[in-house]
Amino acid sequence: MVIAAKSEATRAALGPTLARLVGEGLDIICIDADLGVSTSAIKFGEAYPDRFFPVGVAEQNMIGVAAGFASCGKIAFCSSFAVFAPGHCFDQLRMAVAQPGTNVKLVASHAGVVVGEDGASAEALEDLALMLSMPPFNIIVPADYTQAGQAIEAAARTAGPFYIRTMRPKTPIIYDDSHAFQLGKWDQLRDGRDVTLIAIGELVTAAIDAAEMLASDGIEARVLNAASLRPMDREALIAAAADTGAIVTAEDHFVTGGLGSLVAMTLAEERPVPVEYVGMRDRYGTSGSWEQLLEHFGLTPGAIAEAAQKAISRKRG
Repeated sequence: MVIAAKSEATRAALGPTLARLVGEGLDIICIDADLGVSTSAIKFGEAYPDRFFPVGVAEQNMIGVAAGFASCGKIAFCSSFAVFAPGHCFDQLRMAVAQPGTNVKLVASHAGVVVGEDGASAEALEDLALMLSMPPFNIIVPADYTQAGQAIEAAARTAGPFYIRTMRPKTPIIYDDSHAFQLGKWDQLRDGRDVTLIAIGELVTAAIDAAEMLASDGIEARVLNAASLRPMDREALIAAAADTGAIVTAEDHFVTGGLGSLVAMTLAEERPVPVEYVGMRDRYGTSGSWEQLLEHFGLTPGAIAEAAQKAISRKRG
């Protein structure tokens, strides 16, 4: 399953996937807020210029235009950086998309500290918290390029609002073409009985590496890719808690309001077990290469393995 020799950015899946789906008969349009080259939406625009609508540096307007097209029966995609959308347009997303359940799909790239050299002002670390606060949104954080393309297709073929979070850097491709993304399902990438590592985005690869590190110490770690944040896979989470008795979450996002909060709330209701969190805590990012920033902020396989050891130590006899 892991094809680490290849890498690609998840953001690169948007334009080509939309172009393919229009070729298959889907009535898709795409609105862009001046960042189509970076989000890859421009590739859709080049293939279907009559379906591509650049609105300039106007994210709030982008959401309104997308909602208008959706109200006329179009499958409306829009794209920008995660720091701008939802950052600049929460009210428009709430009023024009979430509350009426409009068929708008927001694909936001350049999320997390892996934005890198652009620094703290460009590193969206609260976007998932904002989007999870709006109930109708389906929220997906693909782990690699293959899954990103499949998630975009799932959004196009499923009615209702979607938020898909993609990344700037090229990261290892985990899945081959046999993979089939399912909304509401978490993939088990490795089985284990001692602890479960649950990760999203680029930290899925880190969780796989952490499981290898733990194995050298005789610890069997289950690894779950929680790409579908909403709907989440409650069944897989509760089974992991029951089977392994300890959980670690890993995310390039604030631990408050993201994956960690979802997992903690669900387990508190259903199956309380020790939970440790790897993610950003009470601080914004900074400038540096994305690899340097993952190391600087402790978003690494070593940090995940250390959290796993701590979670295991907290198990009740």
